[in-house]
Amino acid sequence: MTQLDGVVKPKSKRSKRFLESRAPKLTEDVKSAMIMKGGNTSLTITQALKDIYSLKKPNAVLYKKKNITRPFEDSTSLEFFSKKTDCSLFLFGSHNKKRPNNFIFGRLFDFHVLDMIELGIEKYVSLSDIKTSKCPEGTKPMLVFAGEAFDTDNDHKRLKSLLIDFFRGPTVPAVRLAGLEHVLHFTALEGKIYMRSYRSLLKKSGCRTPRIELEEIGPSFDFVLRRTHLASDDLYKLAHRQPKALKPKKKKNISHDAFGTKFGRVHMQKQDLSKLQTRKMKGLKKRKGEVVVEDQDVQAAKVAKVDN
Repeated sequence: MTQLDGVVKPKSKRSKRFLESRAPKLTEDVKSAMIMKGGNTSLTITQALKDIYSLKKPNAVLYKKKNITRPFEDSTSLEFFSKKTDCSLFLFGSHNKKRPNNFIFGRLFDFHVLDMIELGIEKYVSLSDIKTSKCPEGTKPMLVFAGEAFDTDNDHKRLKSLLIDFFRGPTVPAVRLAGLEHVLHFTALEGKIYMRSYRSLLKKSGCRTPRIELEEIGPSFDFVLRRTHLASDDLYKLAHRQPKALKPKKKKNISHDAFGTKFGRVHMQKQDLSKLQTRKMKGLKKRKGEVVVEDQDVQAAKVAKVDN
């Protein structure tokens, strides 16, 4: 590939396909995540990163080598790896005396860091510690958020949006009941965030709707919120802007009420009621006897005029 005036021109068909896959699209591909560890890590962080990778597969890239970087101080290396692997999400794990067992969830916009939120792990139970059957790889999870903080506090609102971006998986047109088997539950309570992973079991209930039971499969985290790096409101609004082609076109003269009922308004030209064809009824027809009586009255009136 050659670069001329800032425009990269492909030399082969392979490089042309590569550039087309990286080009902007109306409907973007599924967001992929980079999962990497810093220069100093612990056994807890290493195992936790592997568990998050198993939840995120196949839309994730796991870096096994250590990366000596500090995202809150210098994010150029993260932006470089993001552009190299075409990933818009990242999870960075590190461990030191000041911030032990540290996670940094983040996302990028146009290969520049948009949001970063630092979470500390206080309690952790791995996937291997819970001896139950797991969900298949690539299962789209159901995300549940509990706690007032996710609706009131600005940092928790951004964290909720970031976690939805990270774990939501691909967008699907339809879902079958048997495919709803993985549940990720996040609870914000007393300054902590609890993450639990469950497998939904469909049991017999004696009727058409099955009885649902939740079985914990791991991993399990108890997080505490630490540092945050949030984008400005203008940049955040720009990152959420949709192209005009994807916006639904407003249909004229169609409205909906509070219950979702559709109402349509039809415009018609002014009608001439004199030419309106009415329904013919037998009761409106003139009878023969009435006609004879009318004729006699008319003849009597004529005779009276002649006499005068």
